[in-house]
Amino acid sequence: MTFLRLRDVKVEFPLYQGSNRSLKKTMLANTPFGDLKKDAMNRVNVVALHDLTLDIENGDRVALIGSNGAGTTTLLKVLAGIYKPAAGRILSSGRVTALLTTSVGLNAEATGRENIILRGMYMDIHPREMHARIDEIAEFTELGPYLDMPVRTYSSGMMVRLSFAASTCIASEILLMDEWLSAGDESFLDKAQKRMEHFVGASSILVLASHSVELLERWCNRAILLDHGRIVASGDVTTVASTYRKMAAQAAEISG
Repeated sequence: MTFLRLRDVKVEFPLYQGSNRSLKKTMLANTPFGDLKKDAMNRVNVVALHDLTLDIENGDRVALIGSNGAGTTTLLKVLAGIYKPAAGRILSSGRVTALLTTSVGLNAEATGRENIILRGMYMDIHPREMHARIDEIAEFTELGPYLDMPVRTYSSGMMVRLSFAASTCIASEILLMDEWLSAGDESFLDKAQKRMEHFVGASSILVLASHSVELLERWCNRAILLDHGRIVASGDVTTVASTYRKMAAQAAEISG
């Protein structure tokens, strides 16, 4: 059975060294995005996630909701193994696929076919598995002879097609997404949407961060609201989204 479990997970990032009179430090001390502290090396750190404890089980479709800087993307990167917690533990069972951006893993000097393998390696998929799917990916992209040309010769739409097709060629057990992937140009969009729906539906666990409540309500069966790196609400998507809107409205009134 697949699962993701966090126990008292804390993530913090060192910002810089400097004196207490630093103007930048003064400005950062007033930022709403995380909390500042000093570590044992006298570095100023921002605490991005505070002692998070969370269980995500097989069959869960979890929506991550929060304003910019709330910690949703940081949490996804922790679950993906990109960020190592400063404290706490992460336990998981099942292969994790992180679709945080389609542009990561592309080498401009490599050909499209070579980039298919590179994209697979970024997703922790063995080159042998990707080689077996190159023909299917090539057909789906409709890029024809361009697949044997360097990616630097591609338009932005062609790069999105290539990366999207490679990213969705193998079903994932645990799928992490920062916003919903799309494939660019309108002529390709319908085919890409159907592929994406099948890819997401085949996963055992989905964790999706998005500002689209409609999208989250469609795909998720529970939601978590993050604020300043802390879980402040959890439950069904509609209720948690309503709490988020109220918090945002209150913050706007205070700032206004």
